[in-house]
Amino acid sequence: QLQLVESGGGLVQPGGSLRLSCAASGSIFSIYGMGWYRQAPGKQRELVASITKGGTTMYADSVKGRFAISRDNAKNTVYLQMNSLKPEDTAVYYCNALLSRMVAGVITEYWGQGTQVAVSS
Repeated sequence: QLQLVESGGGLVQPGGSLRLSCAASGSIFSIYGMGWYRQAPGKQRELVASITKGGTTMYADSVKGRFAISRDNAKNTVYLQMNSLKPEDTAVYYCNALLSRMVAGVITEYWGQGTQVAVSS
């Protein structure tokens, strides 16, 4: 059973920081892209940041300079360091991974269950 398990969400005051983690477990051959998405109430899910296996990163304009994505390939884990948080960052954050489960296997997209981030005073 392959799972993406997120942790690190919570309530934080504006200007504060949080670090999200997402660990992939199960039968995995290789993880290619990993990323974080978020969905606020009444809004569509949006890409926050992504990172390739080689470490190339991409960020949404709204989080550039405040958030940093990283990954530990040995641990099949991706992180999102969120600094200078704003109320508009409030959302459920979802981990995403593109991976194959065997040599020459199909690349499939997997999602975590989501973790709530609330930014409020």
